[in-house]
Amino acid sequence: MKIIKFFMALFLAIGTTSAFADSLFFEDEPIQDGLNVFDVSETFADIYEKLDSVKWAGKNINVAIESLENLNENAHIAATDERVVLVWKDAIIANYPRPGAGDWHGFGEITTALILKLRANDPILHDASESEMYQMVVDSLMRGIDENGRYIYSRAAEIAEDGRLLTSIGLEGARDARGNYRVTGIFKDSPADISGIREGDLIVTVNGTDVADMSDAELAAVISGFNSGTSKLKVLSPSGEKDVVLRRATIILADADVVHRSDSDTGGILEIVVHQVSDNAAAIINEALATYPDVSGIVLDLRAATGDDERAAAKLAGLFIGAKPVMRIIETAKNEVEVIPGGDAVTDVPVVVLMSDMTRGTAEAIVAAFYENARGVLVGTPTAGSARIATRINLDNGGALELLNKSIKTGSGRIIDGRGIFPIVCLSNIRTAQQQNAFFLNVINNDFNAQDFNMDEDIDPDVIRRGCPVITSGADEDAVAAAVSVKILTDSKVYNKLVAE
Repeated sequence: MKIIKFFMALFLAIGTTSAFADSLFFEDEPIQDGLNVFDVSETFADIYEKLDSVKWAGKNINVAIESLENLNENAHIAATDERVVLVWKDAIIANYPRPGAGDWHGFGEITTALILKLRANDPILHDASESEMYQMVVDSLMRGIDENGRYIYSRAAEIAEDGRLLTSIGLEGARDARGNYRVTGIFKDSPADISGIREGDLIVTVNGTDVADMSDAELAAVISGFNSGTSKLKVLSPSGEKDVVLRRATIILADADVVHRSDSDTGGILEIVVHQVSDNAAAIINEALATYPDVSGIVLDLRAATGDDERAAAKLAGLFIGAKPVMRIIETAKNEVEVIPGGDAVTDVPVVVLMSDMTRGTAEAIVAAFYENARGVLVGTPTAGSARIATRINLDNGGALELLNKSIKTGSGRIIDGRGIFPIVCLSNIRTAQQQNAFFLNVINNDFNAQDFNMDEDIDPDVIRRGCPVITSGADEDAVAAAVSVKILTDSKVYNKLVAE
């Protein structure tokens, strides 16, 4: 019955107003419900115009506007070629003529007007700060276009030659059951580190406000942001309660770390940990390979690597596999694009590639490239199967839209997204020394007959994941990964057998 009432009301409403006015707002009333309606309208106009530059999988701007109804279950929005109507429960509360094609200013004003109507009826949206409002509204718009899309309110990081520059107090954390903020990690040499805050400490107030009463956006703005700032924190630690004053400072995080485990006889092993697949990571690795050309083996640790730059991924993989297909990119409504590095490999030494369920995006394609070119041994647990990369659209207000509208296949054309890449050596099945000894003995004696699940397109990925589960202890995983990697790289029979698998 509600659906019938809605469409009857919509039918009756279509004829009530005939032309779209020059503006829905008056110049002498720029502030409504705490929002500058002209600034908000221009932000949404910018969003619509820039979204129009990417493919929407056959969807149009009507779909985006109608997605605003995701903000509240009582809201129903219909956007036709002629009208935009907002129904709250059973009553029409907004009815506007639809702007013409390409009238981004008009679409921006209609969106702002709809937001004002929704804020008047939705206390959560009404009480949201401007940044929270943008986050909620644009997330709703994006869900209509790309379920994985997101809105980034402001740039929290820049890319520089020496790493990612963050302005932060230098800690990471998560809320506990009471809404307080538990510190889960500290950046070395950051203000938080220097002040003595440690992992496990609890932040209970910020500038006199209980953390439990702060929104996630407000808390994030204290911890990191585009500008510097000073915050007074009350911290509970095992040694007691203390007040700490921290100023956000610039922190440099390298996209890759390199450790050389030297050995006078063999040249040692080079350990390369990739955090972000980027041009910077590729440059760091290239320099390391040039600095240590005589190493006997390389451990390429991609267990926590991610990335959405296919060209950077090609550069990184190309250092090891040369000019061979690394991946294929499938963009909405377009054919597959093959991504191939532009140069020859710079090293041919044996490689162990470490992988886990945190290996995502282009990092999964790199893992697959090593596998498909028999260039290294895959060790660990299955990758995430989250092989989508983003189109980043910068907005004039300093924020950005991110559409995960490109999916990745392997260089040979096999699907990664929703499936993942599977290891040849499953770490979670050889966690004890006895299990490892038995495993390697089987390999040497040619009794290792593991099924290559990467080539079995019909098997359920969840079955493989249950058979090779995630290792929940990070310290345990590190120890097993180190022991197994060294054994593979220092025994040519083992390495050659596993690569052949």
